[in-house]
Amino acid sequence: MEHEELTHKIIGACMEVHGELGNGFQEVIYQRALAIELASRGLNFSREHEMEIQYKGEAIGTRRVDFFIEESVMLEIKAVINLEDVHLAQAMNYLEAYDLEIGLLINFGSKSLQFKRVHNNKKIKQSGK
Repeated sequence: MEHEELTHKIIGACMEVHGELGNGFQEVIYQRALAIELASRGLNFSREHEMEIQYKGEAIGTRRVDFFIEESVMLEIKAVINLEDVHLAQAMNYLEAYDLEIGLLINFGSKSLQFKRVHNNKKIKQSGK
């Protein structure tokens, strides 16, 4: 499945959850609802997926991403009033640390669902796209 098609499906699932629940809940509530919605749409995922972070080839720790979908897209969710630069920087750092090409940053905390596609420019250059 192409990244664009997959991210479109994921965003659609997030819109469904936001449409049903609205804003104002804690992040874990949206995680649980989104897990149900992703499964109902036949998407393979792991939740609270632990990934190793390396520095110059050495393992230096782990970090958990909210969702890892179809073994290719990282999804980080927030439940804040507005996404800020620090949230975007976190998502971009995760992509680079996990050596992934694309991820999504979703915010359920605003009145309208906020989402950003996040690209790992280093990975895109390596693959020649």
